[in-house]
Amino acid sequence: MWVQRLSDYAVGVSTSELPTDVLHAAKRCILDWFSATIPGGVEDPARFVAASLGEEVGSGSSRLIPDGTKATPRTAALINGTAAHTLEVDDIYRDAIYHPGPPTIAAALAAAQSRKLSGQDLIAAVVAGYEVSNRIGRAIQPRHYDYWHTTGTVGAFGAAAASARALGLSAVQAKHAIANSATFAAALQQAFRSDAMSKALHAGRAAETGLLCALMAEKGVTGADNMLEGERGFGNAMSEDVDWDATFADLGQDFTITRMTQKNHCCCGHAFAAIDGVLVICRSNELRATDIKKITVGTYEKALEVCGNRNPKTPYEAKFSLAYVCAMAALEGSARLAAFTPEWLENTDLRALMERVEMAVDPRAEAVFPGQRSAFVEIETQDGHTFLHYAPTRKGDPDAPLSDAELENKFRELAGVVLNQAEMDQLIKRVWALEELVDVNGLI
Repeated sequence: MWVQRLSDYAVGVSTSELPTDVLHAAKRCILDWFSATIPGGVEDPARFVAASLGEEVGSGSSRLIPDGTKATPRTAALINGTAAHTLEVDDIYRDAIYHPGPPTIAAALAAAQSRKLSGQDLIAAVVAGYEVSNRIGRAIQPRHYDYWHTTGTVGAFGAAAASARALGLSAVQAKHAIANSATFAAALQQAFRSDAMSKALHAGRAAETGLLCALMAEKGVTGADNMLEGERGFGNAMSEDVDWDATFADLGQDFTITRMTQKNHCCCGHAFAAIDGVLVICRSNELRATDIKKITVGTYEKALEVCGNRNPKTPYEAKFSLAYVCAMAALEGSARLAAFTPEWLENTDLRALMERVEMAVDPRAEAVFPGQRSAFVEIETQDGHTFLHYAPTRKGDPDAPLSDAELENKFRELAGVVLNQAEMDQLIKRVWALEELVDVNGLI
């Protein structure tokens, strides 16, 4: 039942009927996706995936980011979705513990390029994918996150809904696409408890899965009914006590895409509130790293579970280390791309400060998770002063959003490792005017 309702909604999304703030939010998400995908596209594992699929790269109707190499739509979705999640700078829907951008936009763009669709069609597809998948993700949390990586599981729904809209499927065809994406959805959290490349692959695989299901549905492949609410369906298999009625009650009336988190730091989002707290204290009191005797972070349990690594050995592991990113924030005033290099990992001053970072679960932060990602930070100085800061949310969250200018600055910093100034100016201009673009292939 619910899959059909989602399908009816997804294929009917029209930019002419979307509020202005929704259109603008979608363009913000697309620009932020490029911020993550352009630098991620020249990193591993995206390069390795492209090499492993050599026969599907070099020709096709879609393109890889950032160099525009042709590829088949499925391959483009897989590689671009992987690239978008590689550097940990992709967007978040906080209530679902979910990164919708990498799978949803990768699939939507690949589909739109293959059919030479307009910018308006791309926007509509992105909105459809976000609204469907954000709600599914919100409904199954927090139980789902005990074992599953939401971006890889729920991301398949976002990619399927977006692809169905982009490909112009009927509501019945879209139902089959979303139903089959449910049975293909999988991504285990164990994958990002190590230095493996699997976590980024989850996003790419979800993008490929959703697009593949839509392409198959277009040609007549059917999917089972009741894949969300059925006795052996997605909700019961990967969560418990899911209220699907409440989940979709405001679909098409309230737009979750207007409440996205755009990351301000290049690491796991569970560490952001703590980083923000360290930055506020150090900047407000003109503290240097040498002034600090101890940093104490109180936050929610999941943050310590995912980011409790006190001795990261690789740049990837450092992105999931509260001790590392808090020490880096105090030492350098930033936790962006430049903070995660082999040289910094071996820096003796950084390592010494990491030893002075203490972490614990704070009941107040735990009580408001996942609706709020908060942290209580205390810094004790060598001369005996103590400074406290409560970060009730994160810079970049919907209640403390990055401005459009800040979002552009983030794009320039990240994309600037690949593109020149003129190329960045052009892409920014085209994204903000996306509804005027006749063919999305003109984006890049």
